[in-house]
Amino acid sequence: MPTELAKAYEPKDVESRWYPFWEKSGFFTADAASGRPRFAIMIPPPNVTGSLHIGHAFTLTLQDVIARWKRMSGFDTLWLPGLDHAGIATQMVVERQLAQEGKRKEDLGREEFEARVWRWREESGGKILKQLRIMGYSLDWTRERFTMDRGMSRAVREVFVQLWEQGLIYRGYYIVNWCPRCMTALSDLEVETETEPGSLWHIRYPEKAGGPGIVVATTRPETLLGDTAVAVHPEDERHKHLIGRPVLLPVLGREIPVVADEFVDRTFGTGAVKITPAHDASDFAAAQRLGLPSINIMDERAVLNENAGPYAGQDRFEARKGIVAELEKEGLLVKTEPHPVPLGHCQRCGTIVEPRLSRQWFVKMAPLAAPALAAAEDGRIRFVPESWTKTYFEWMRNIRDWCISRQLWWGHRIPAWTCAKCDELTVARDAPAACPKCGGTELVQETDVLDTWFSSGLFPFSTLGWPEKTPDLARYYPSDVMMTGYDILFFWVARMIMLGMRFAGDIPFPVVFLNGLVRDEHGKKMSKTKGNDVDPLELVARHGTDAVRFTMTALGAPGTNPALSEQRLAGYRAFVNKLWNASRFLMMNLEGERASGYERRALPLPSRWILSRQQDVARKVGEALTELRFDQAASELYHFVWNEFCDWYIEIAKSYFPDPVEGPRTRAVLLEVLEKTLRLLHPVIPYVTEEIWQRLPHEGPSIMVAPFPVPEPGKIDVEDEAAMTRVMRLVTAIRTLRATYEVDRKRRIDVTVAAPADADAAFITRHGPLLRHLAGLGEFRVV
Repeated sequence: MPTELAKAYEPKDVESRWYPFWEKSGFFTADAASGRPRFAIMIPPPNVTGSLHIGHAFTLTLQDVIARWKRMSGFDTLWLPGLDHAGIATQMVVERQLAQEGKRKEDLGREEFEARVWRWREESGGKILKQLRIMGYSLDWTRERFTMDRGMSRAVREVFVQLWEQGLIYRGYYIVNWCPRCMTALSDLEVETETEPGSLWHIRYPEKAGGPGIVVATTRPETLLGDTAVAVHPEDERHKHLIGRPVLLPVLGREIPVVADEFVDRTFGTGAVKITPAHDASDFAAAQRLGLPSINIMDERAVLNENAGPYAGQDRFEARKGIVAELEKEGLLVKTEPHPVPLGHCQRCGTIVEPRLSRQWFVKMAPLAAPALAAAEDGRIRFVPESWTKTYFEWMRNIRDWCISRQLWWGHRIPAWTCAKCDELTVARDAPAACPKCGGTELVQETDVLDTWFSSGLFPFSTLGWPEKTPDLARYYPSDVMMTGYDILFFWVARMIMLGMRFAGDIPFPVVFLNGLVRDEHGKKMSKTKGNDVDPLELVARHGTDAVRFTMTALGAPGTNPALSEQRLAGYRAFVNKLWNASRFLMMNLEGERASGYERRALPLPSRWILSRQQDVARKVGEALTELRFDQAASELYHFVWNEFCDWYIEIAKSYFPDPVEGPRTRAVLLEVLEKTLRLLHPVIPYVTEEIWQRLPHEGPSIMVAPFPVPEPGKIDVEDEAAMTRVMRLVTAIRTLRATYEVDRKRRIDVTVAAPADADAAFITRHGPLLRHLAGLGEFRVV
C-alpha cells in the first residue's frame, strides 16, 4: 500500500475498503480454542422490522468500543449479533402491505400469512444488518441469531414447558391492558400513561322503590352498562343505610346491589363508586372478593357488544356521548366537572388502551424475582450508574405476574393443545399425537403467541445453544457486561436476569451499563412525530462514520440523556480531519525511514514530554474504559491528539528536522507516538486509524488485532510533564500579550522576564531557546 495519504480525507473512500477486509480475515470471530482469556458481550437485538436509529447507534458504538478494546488487549472476544422477530411491529408492517393490496390477514389464513411474514423477513429484514456493518461494528457474524430461528424456538418451548411443569405458568381470566388497534393484550411495561384533561360525571342511580338512591362519580360513563354493583365504604355514614339494597342501573334499568368494601376511597367524588368488573382491574378484584358477576360490554375492537343494549355496535367514545346525553335527558346527570385523567396508550401505536377481562397466560414472577433480587443485593450484579440499583430493587420487590400471551399470528405460538373430545389441556415440547387423557387425536393448538420479550429474555443463553450443553455455552456464559438503554431495564434486563438464573444456573452478566437516551440539541426527546428524530446513516453521509462514532463515545457519560447537535458532530469531523492532516504531514517528513533507536534522557524536553504524556493517556484511557466512562476516554484522546500532539509537539518538532542529530530522533519519536496514538484511537474511530496505520511501518495484518497500548513502568515522567507545562504557560502568556497589543505574529519581539526566584531564572534560562522559538522572540533576558 502506498505510504502517501490523499490530500483530503474522504470517509466514503476509506470506509468502503476496511470492513470487508476485517470480516473476510475473520478478525470478528471468537475462537474458544485460542487459549486467551475470554470476553463476551451480547447485542440488544434490534427489531427485524427496523432501520438503525440514533439509540442503536449510541448503544452499539459504546459496545463496539469495548469489544475492539478487549480484542486488542488480548481477549478472545465474542460480540454476538442477533435480530428480534418483533411480534406486533412486524405483523403491523405486513398487515399494512396487505391493506395496500386490499387484503386482510384473515383473507390469507394463518399459515399463508406466516409464510408471507417469513418472505418479508428474508427480503427486507437484512437492511439493519447492512447498516450495522456500515457503522463498523465488529460483530461475530458467524454466530448471528434470530429469535425465531430453529434453535432459539426450541429454547423458548423448553422454557415454557419447564415453567408450566414447575407451576409457574397458568391461565386465567384477568383484567389486561388491551390495544383495540393491535387487538392484543399488552404488559404493563408496554403501556405509556399520560395524564390528560378529562371530566368527572356525577350520575344518580335511583332506588327501585323510588327513593333518591345514590350518586356515583366516574370518569367513564360508557362502562356503566357493565356495572354489577355500586360500592361504598362500610364506615361511610352517608351511605350506610343503602348497603344491601338494590338500585337501578341508568339507561338499562337493571337492578344492581349496593355493597360495602374498604377499597372505596371516601374522599373521591361522592364516596360511592360503580363496580364494572370486566373493565377495571380494581373492580375485578373487588368482584372476586364479593362474588359479583362480570359483564363484558366491548369486543376486541372496543366496539360495544350485545350486552350494551341500544348502544351495541357503537365505538366506546361515540357511546360515551350518547349515554351522557341520555343521562342528562332523564335527569340522572347531577353534574359534570373538569378532572385530570391518567390514560394509558399502546406504546406501539398510541391507541388508548382498554382494560379488558380476558383469558390469558401468565408467569408467576415472585419465585423468579427473589433470586434475581438477591443477586443485586449481594453485589453479584451491579448497575452503572449505581442509581439504577434502587429502581431495580423497587420494581423487583413489587413485581406483578407477567401476562405473556399475545393475540397475534406472528411469533412463538404457545405450545399448548386442547383436546376437542374431552377438553384436556396438554402443554408439550412437540405437538402430541393423541390426548393423554382420552386418547383423542383431534388436538387444537393455542392460537396466541408469546410476548416478544419472552424469547428476548432467553437471549444470553439460548443464543449459545441452550438447552444443549454446547462448547459456546460453557465458554461464553455468563457474558461480562450488558449494555443497553435504561428504558428497557424491566422489559429486558430484569427478565434476562430472572430467566438466566432459573435456566442457565447463573447470573447472565455481572455488570449492567445503562446508557441514557439521546436528545436533540435543545434537550428534547427525539421522535418522528416531533420531527426532531435523526437518522444516523444521514449523519454518516454528512460527516463520516468515524466522526459519528467519536460523537457517540463522547456522549457516553453514565446517568445522562446527552444532547446531540450538528455543531458537535462537525467538531468531531474536524478532529478526524486534523488527525488525517497531521499524519499526512508526518509521512511526508519521515523520509521513508523506520523508527530508529534513541536514548530517552538524551532527547530534548518536548520529546520526553510527549512520550510521557502518551504513556499517561494510555493509562487514563484504559482506566476510563475499565470503568465504562466512555466520555472520559474520548476527552483524554481528543485533548492529547488535538492540543498536545498536533498543536504543540508537531509544531515544535518542525524546528528539529534540519538538525542532523535531533532530526532523526525527532522523526523516530513522531513515528512512535503516531503509531501508538492510532492504536489508542482505533476502538473509537476504526476506519481512519486502519487507513493511516496500514501506511506506517507496522507489525501484524491489521490495527484491530495489534496490541492496545498500556503504560510501561517508569515511562511516565511527572517532572518532564511539569516542566513542559511551565514552558507552554509562558509561551501562551507571551502569545496573549501579542494578541492584546496586536503585534504581528511573524515579528520577533524582545522580551525581558522578571523571575521571582533563582530557580525560576535558571528554569527560564535553561529553556530559553525553546521559548524563543515557540513565542517568536528576539532578544531574551531574564532578570
